[in-house]
Amino acid sequence: MDIFDSVVIGAGQAGLSTSYHLSRLGIRHVVLDADDEPGGAWRHRWDALTMRDVHGVAELPGEAAPPRDAQRANIAVPAYFAAYEKRHRLPIVRPVRADRVDDDGGVLVVHAGEREWRTKTLVSATGTWTHPFLPHYPGMETFLGEQLHTVDYPGPEHFIGKRVLVVGGGASAVQFLGALAPLTQVSWVTRREPVWRDDDFTPEAGAAAVALVEQRVAQGLPPQSVVSVTGLMLRPQEREAERLGVYAARRPMFERIEPDGVRWADGAFERVDAILWATGFRPAIGHLAPLHLRSAAGGIQLDRHGRGTTAVADPRIQLVGYGPSASTIGANRAGRSAAKGVQRMLAAELSATH
Repeated sequence: MDIFDSVVIGAGQAGLSTSYHLSRLGIRHVVLDADDEPGGAWRHRWDALTMRDVHGVAELPGEAAPPRDAQRANIAVPAYFAAYEKRHRLPIVRPVRADRVDDDGGVLVVHAGEREWRTKTLVSATGTWTHPFLPHYPGMETFLGEQLHTVDYPGPEHFIGKRVLVVGGGASAVQFLGALAPLTQVSWVTRREPVWRDDDFTPEAGAAAVALVEQRVAQGLPPQSVVSVTGLMLRPQEREAERLGVYAARRPMFERIEPDGVRWADGAFERVDAILWATGFRPAIGHLAPLHLRSAAGGIQLDRHGRGTTAVADPRIQLVGYGPSASTIGANRAGRSAAKGVQRMLAAELSATH
């Protein structure tokens, strides 16, 4: 069968950036995308999320960033990605959902149902959106109301007239509270005390936050999100919720869930109609399991002290949108790094055969 120089799994920001740089280097590759159309995870965001609401979408290499306006993010970003794919003639095949990657005598084989692609190197750009994290709490299976994760969020209007409990200490939880508090009864619980920041989020602060994630990846630990180490900030659209006192009224995690609400260890009970689990995501890397890349610490160790994209356990594998590159800015930089890593691996292979 035909053997590619590289296969990229995923056509989100990191995958598109990688494909762009691979093309510039003349590396023959294909990008496999699980979705029917361009847009990656952005296609699945809730309708109420506008480009003005998001933290920002970094420009793809060679292009300007999409405008921060009132257009729905789940329309604007997919359109931006689609135009980019077409303009740069990126070799994307969809829909293809990669099930697993294994090694066949030194050749990597990407399996997707009955189809397969063989390749010398691989770039995994699958991000986190398809792997939501939902913690288990006693009694959650008895709850008679709605339980939704961020990935299922239908927009604030869905919750009008309902008592909503938002669980989670990240930026998504803060945004959900900001949208819901002016419309309906809402309360907030977190495992840890939220860490707020009221200073400007400077490039230096961003670099310091990324460095903390890099340290974990360098040790082979499971990565934390960059957002989890930056602290929380309120945007103008969340000031009304702040005025209503929803953030100040945060409570620690409940002890168990009952059919019509939640109960704390001290016996206090709160009746709720819906629980919104804003509990984050984990890297979607299950397809890499046959390659045994995880360290004893539970994560995939990356080169260059966690700043690189090459898997230490197997330098044929690049990971983008993983750990420190799990942001749109980081994804762009990681795409260039991954393409260079592929180029180095192919050059080493060529040198070894001569």
